[in-house]
This record gives sequence, C-alpha cells and structure tokens, in this order.
Amino acid sequence: MTAPFEIEGQERPGRWVVTCDHASNHVPQAVSDGDLGLAADDMARHIAYDIGALGLARSLAAHLDAPMIASTFSRLVIDPNRGEDDPTLLMKLYDGTIIPGNRHADAVEVERRLTLLHRPYHASLNELIEARDRPVVVAIHSFTKQFRGRPPRPWHVGVLYAGDSRLALPLIARLNAEPDLCVGDNEPYTGHLPGDSMYRHGVVPHRPHVLVEVRNDLIETEAEQAAWGARLAPMLEAALEIAQV
Repeated sequence: MTAPFEIEGQERPGRWVVTCDHASNHVPQAVSDGDLGLAADDMARHIAYDIGALGLARSLAAHLDAPMIASTFSRLVIDPNRGEDDPTLLMKLYDGTIIPGNRHADAVEVERRLTLLHRPYHASLNELIEARDRPVVVAIHSFTKQFRGRPPRPWHVGVLYAGDSRLALPLIARLNAEPDLCVGDNEPYTGHLPGDSMYRHGVVPHRPHVLVEVRNDLIETEAEQAAWGARLAPMLEAALEIAQV
C-alpha cells in the first residue's frame, strides 16, 4: 500500500512546516477495495479533498524554504484533520452526498483506518516538526465557494485559529491590507476544533501555528497555486516577525 503521507523538502532549513491534511482524493485498495461507491464527479468535488491545496502547499513550502507534508488518502476514507473521537472523523453523509463505502463502517473499521492511515500520518508530521529548530506550523486548506442549498461564501481567504492568535492576527492584518481580498477572520469555519490537526500539533504544545483556507475556485490551476504560494509566503514571514515567537 502507498504510504499515507508524502514529504517534500525534508532537508530544507526553514523554521516552517507546511501541512496539507486534505491533499488527495485517493481511496487506498485496503479500504473498501479502493472504491467508496461514489461517482468520479463526486470524488472530484470538495467533499473528497481540498481542491488546489496540495499545489499551493508545495509552492508555499518552496518559498518558505520549508518542508511540506501531505496526506495521500481522501478525507472521506478517514479525516486526518479530525481528532480520533470527533463524530465527523468518518463521514457517512457530506454536503448532501451519501458515502456508500462508509455506511456500514463500525467502530472496528474506524480503528482499522486509524491504524492504517490516520496515526501514521500524524506520527510522521510530529517527527517532521520536532526535527526543526523552533518550528512554526502552517496548515493549508481550501474551501468551496458554496455548499448545496446555502448562500455563496464571500471570502477569498480565511485564517483560522483557536486560543493562540500570535500568528493569525498579524497575518489577517496583512491580508486585509490587500484591496482585492475579502478575508475571513475564523471564517468560513472556526479554528476552535479540539483534537484537530492544529490543536494537536500547535495548541497543545503551545507551538506557533496558523491555518489558512483559500477558496478553491481561486487555486484551480498550477499557475494560480504558484501565485498564491508566492503571495502568502512574505505575509507569513512578516506575521512571524511581528509575533516574535
């Protein structure tokens, strides 16, 4: 089976570690014979992965001279950005779509997927972070412009955080200075999700961190992903300098 994560630039010397929890829409053969029972169109939607996030994370990591770690399995298989006791860890219905391959997944199957995929991903992420001198973590995600039956979302980019706003607030200030951007402060989601990836690798060890969400229609192409990586990198560096952490 393919490893549940990929790492790029492990030798890069920067303080930053770039993560991409929802990088892939791949279903490993060991899970439901590699098919969750969804049509290809559904597996290409935001419900299966964060569209454009992997390319953005790669670009950002290169500009920060930092390593990047990404999952290699779909969030529908098991969500690496959820705590092990989170009720949305394994979704059976998402944005109006039933996930057939998850309908009968019981506690035993959840434990199997945790052991196979979720835990190795987080163990490797933890090793990558702890190998840095004074590490700083930035998580890259993307969000859909509109859920089915709900109003459109106005934000171009969102910055998510929980109790630790050391990096988030100066980053939001820099983004708000850009006249073409509508910036979400803990939008389109709140960053307070106990047990999630940033809670585990940022909040608990009191490590500087921030989660950035870019609307996925803005990073559909490689050129757009590269441009956003180049745009965000100096803003993150400036936020880190202001935070003095």
